[in-house]
Amino acid sequence: MFTTNPFAGLSASLSPSVMQAYVVVMFILVVAGTLFDVLHKGSASYFFQNFRRSKAKAAQPVGGGGLVSIAVQTAVVDVLASGEFCNPRRRVAHLLGMYGFVLYVLATVVLVFNASASALWTQLWWLGGLMICVGGYWFWFFIRVDVAAEGNPPLRLVKADLFILSLLASATLGLLWAASGGGVGVLFGLYILATTVLFAGVPWSKFAHMFFKPAAAFEKRMSKANGTAENLPTQSRDDPEQRSRHSMELLRDAPMDMGLGIKREAPRHY
Repeated sequence: MFTTNPFAGLSASLSPSVMQAYVVVMFILVVAGTLFDVLHKGSASYFFQNFRRSKAKAAQPVGGGGLVSIAVQTAVVDVLASGEFCNPRRRVAHLLGMYGFVLYVLATVVLVFNASASALWTQLWWLGGLMICVGGYWFWFFIRVDVAAEGNPPLRLVKADLFILSLLASATLGLLWAASGGGVGVLFGLYILATTVLFAGVPWSKFAHMFFKPAAAFEKRMSKANGTAENLPTQSRDDPEQRSRHSMELLRDAPMDMGLGIKREAPRHY
């Protein structure tokens, strides 16, 4: 089961070119949906305008080497390691889902376009799907803010849940379909339906965020490096200049961790 290409069994009922065309259509839908999302929300214009404003107000210009360094840090820390997540459980769940999705999609493409692909690609397809399920269901039932902190029921659905739910449905139904022996049937139809919703629903889901977040992370690091700091205060209470202000007199000798009592236990008092 873990070494047999589940898509190869479809050839008895479907021409391989049908599934290959389906994959191409899904790719086109992702590109078109992302472009629509960018134009509709003006995301690209916002980032470019903000970048130009930040560059114009820079207190300390960043050279070519600095830009390369910031780009590498963004790619390694913010993208590959999901460094923006302070909650370690959420970061692990996100990494499982992210790398699982990459393996799942890449292996699907290879298996669909090459029926005789190595058994390793089938194993990677299974691994990717299982990683999505572990990370996704862990997030859905135990980590979501509206469930863990606000006390909302875990089965409450909102528009923002379209991406995670369609992703979980695609991976779960795909694994169940492959485990049942593959072929064309009800499970295969549901699997295709969930996958179509996942890729065709880009304009209405958070799918496009995977392209926006690296740009936002790069911009944030850039503004910190050039001194603009996104027009936010750069001094904190541990800076001598800040602590010497008259308005800080009562807090001058207070411990730096004062006020963090809310973090001592999980917010479960709803």
